[in-house]
Amino acid sequence: MALASGVALALASCAGRQSADTELIAGINPEKFVTEVDGKPVALYSLRSSGGMEVAVTNYGGRIVALTVPDRKGEMRDVVLGFDSIQAYFPENNQTDFGAAIGRYANRIDHGRITIDGDTIQLPVNNFGHTLHGGPTGWQYQVYSAEQPNDSTLVLTMDSPDGDNGFPGNVKATVTYTALPDNKLDITYSAVTDKPTVINLTNHSYFNLSGDPTVPVTDHTLYIYASGFTPVDSTFMTTGEILPVAGTPMDFSIPRRLGDDINKYEYEQLKNGNGYDHNWALDNNGDINNVAVVLYSPESGIGMNVYTDEPGVQFYSGNFLDGTVKGKNGVVYEQRTGLALETQHYPDSPNKPQWPSVMLRPGETYSSHTVFKFFAQ
Repeated sequence: MALASGVALALASCAGRQSADTELIAGINPEKFVTEVDGKPVALYSLRSSGGMEVAVTNYGGRIVALTVPDRKGEMRDVVLGFDSIQAYFPENNQTDFGAAIGRYANRIDHGRITIDGDTIQLPVNNFGHTLHGGPTGWQYQVYSAEQPNDSTLVLTMDSPDGDNGFPGNVKATVTYTALPDNKLDITYSAVTDKPTVINLTNHSYFNLSGDPTVPVTDHTLYIYASGFTPVDSTFMTTGEILPVAGTPMDFSIPRRLGDDINKYEYEQLKNGNGYDHNWALDNNGDINNVAVVLYSPESGIGMNVYTDEPGVQFYSGNFLDGTVKGKNGVVYEQRTGLALETQHYPDSPNKPQWPSVMLRPGETYSSHTVFKFFAQ
């Protein structure tokens, strides 16, 4: 993976990106992200909002590297986990999904098997005997083509060949990040295919709204607009049911501290998930104008509203962060120092015909839209 001097020049000259001798607010040096992977140029892109938000994204895996927003005192805080250099994101160094635009299929597919028009396809498995987040070399470990039309927008394109991690069809997908004036990060996804296939895209940022990743997120307040969730077995695979959250530790229909019940392993679902690692069936009926999730840090005063047209959100409480990963500024990421809120279709939907379909056929266009709106109070 050789350094590409031509890419470095492009990095210095393109609007919206930082020159190699300039650091972002989060202290990231863009020069440490300039390289080539599989002959494709990689760089770090900066998006800015007039409200003060700054987002740093690398086209390697479409990953959000840093996201800085003002706290209640107006001080800028980086609220996502990540790394200081591109090398740290390579799978031989860290097999993590930090910040990634996940594809082709976010979450798990049971035993890696899908059936399309009567044909059973076996995908490579990489998690408890299942296919997780697109397989062993999902899009989080591939390079998106990047175009930045202005200082607030980044358009990433993935040309995924037929057979990519076993999935059928040549798929062309785009992920567009836009920093809107009122500190909204708008993410839109689209995709087309030349063969019937399945697709389910999401972003896998790990949030810690305190801005201090040495502190667990268990003090955060969480609200999820959902009356049901999809339970899992001991291999994290959905059972096909949608159970009510009422009267269980899964109930965030009224905002509450997420650490209140997280260690109550006498409740089977928390034991199976090693904490929260479940999909909630949202009640907003795909209406992106209705808030789906609210997350708030009482320490910083930073909050985040999540809006989506997806039917579900996977809340993962960072249970498998175990102190072996060292992130930005040399901080060791301990258990539950970050959480993910992955807007998506339900896990294993290809094998659950009772759930919203993830099938994409030639002539159709897959689309998905999620907004993260940050505020301080």
